[in-house]
This record gives sequence, C-alpha cells and structure tokens, in this order.
Amino acid sequence: MRPVSTVAFIGLGVMGGPMAGHLARQGFTLRVYNRTAGKADAWVEQYGGSAHDTPAEAAEGADLVLSCVGNDNDVRDVTTGEQGALWGMSPGAFLVDHTTASADLALELAEACRQRDIGFIDAPVSGGQQGAENGALTIMCGGEDALFQHLEPVLAHYSRAVTLMGPASSGQLTKMVNQICVAGLVQSLSEGLNFARQAGLDGHRVMEVLSKGAAGSWQMENRHRTMLAGDYDHGFAVDWMRKDLDICLGEARRLNAALPVTALVDQFYAELQRQSDGRRDITALLKRLQAPE
Repeated sequence: MRPVSTVAFIGLGVMGGPMAGHLARQGFTLRVYNRTAGKADAWVEQYGGSAHDTPAEAAEGADLVLSCVGNDNDVRDVTTGEQGALWGMSPGAFLVDHTTASADLALELAEACRQRDIGFIDAPVSGGQQGAENGALTIMCGGEDALFQHLEPVLAHYSRAVTLMGPASSGQLTKMVNQICVAGLVQSLSEGLNFARQAGLDGHRVMEVLSKGAAGSWQMENRHRTMLAGDYDHGFAVDWMRKDLDICLGEARRLNAALPVTALVDQFYAELQRQSDGRRDITALLKRLQAPE
C-alpha cells in the first residue's frame, strides 16, 4: 500500500478543522476544501497547505482523502457527486469518511471505491469539539483489516482510540450504538439534576459524589457544570443529534430492534427544536424540564 504524505481534508467545521490541524502539525501536506471558501482560506492561513475550489481538486495527488461533513447527502456531494473527491483520486489512494452517516451509505461508498481501486473506511468519531481540539477522539472503523492497519497511525494523530469494528458499515453501526447510549444518558442526567434542584440539594456536590460511583459517566463528568449553569451554547447541537437519532431509529426498524427510550428522547429533542433550541447543546434536555424562574 502506498505511504501517506499528502492528505486532502474535506469539511473544516468544528470537528474537521481541528482534526486537519493535528495532521498539519505532524508534517503532512494538506489540501483542504470547505463549502464556505473563507473558512478554508482561514484554515490555510493558520496551518499552511492549500485551499481548493472543489473536493475533486483537493483530492488530486492526495494519498488519503478524509471527509467530515453533515449528513448522507453532503457525503455523496463531496465524494461521488459531480465535483466529488473520487473524481480527483487516483487508483491506490484511500478514502476515510468521518461523518456520522447511515450504514447504507458506507456500503455504497465502499462499492464505489472498490470499482476505482480506492481503499475505503467508514470511521465516525465520538468526543465532540473538545475531543477534536485535544486530539482525543474515539474513532470506530469499518473496513478491511490490512487497510485499517495501514491507516491507523495517521488517524491516531487526532484520537485516543482507533478501533476496527468489522467490515464496511461496522463503524457507522457502532456510532449508532454510541448515540443510542448518549441519548439515554443525557436524559437521565437531566432528570437527576432537575430532581436534585427540586429537592434542595447542591447539584455540584451531588455530581461530585455520584461521579465516583456506579452512576458516573463522561456526560456527568464533562457536562454537569454547564448544565447547572444553564449554559448550552457549546458542544453537540440538538439538530445534529436528531439527524443521528433518525439514522438510529431507521436502522432499528430494519433490524427489528426495539429502541423505546431512544424514540422518546428523540421526541424531547423535537420539542426543543420547536422552541428554537436546535442549535443548543444536547444537554439542553435539562432546560426542557425546568420551570421558568
């Protein structure tokens, strides 16, 4: 397999921008594309490399193309679309998609890449903006073992854990499990904090105690302070969580797997969207429970 020295990064949002930055600092040559061109220009000004007008142009001469965009249609647009990256990639190159997308899309991309002799891994991430900035993401991958072993050292530059979960689409299926678990955890944490407040307890002290026991979680450790402060202008947006849960619920129907709690929390998020809180962090589930002061 060809070595990786030139990388194209497609999508420089709150996740992709920092991820690409880690690679630039490691000495890789970066060719970047972002739908908002000014964001790509600003990234190049900070990190170096070159900005390009289309994904296909960014992918030209790249050994590895990484994409991190919004949803299935966005991925198709930047990979197999009219000016997508695959049209600029050469045989023997590699495509890794970090977008949280459907399992069907992962299989679709795997086949499109196979026909062009391009290696493909679906590799959604967990850890949010903070994880991307700190190079501490968790990456769950689907693809061939030999290809994973070849690319894992590159992905490790912005992650704390990179794991092959199985063949193509296994990464996306694993990310669905992650979002299912997160939805339930955030709702439970919201209910617990609201209960503590109604009971007259010191929420911070309650969380300090519980985080050391069986109820502890990443959400509790990293989000209870902002939740208690009513600060939801950060993190992972409700709108994106609803997109992810729609994927989860659709796949669950196909698998005949019951997701009663996930379906309920999805409706709670829909309520937040109707209240114009779609851009707030997913922990705004607490805001929904609290009566106005």
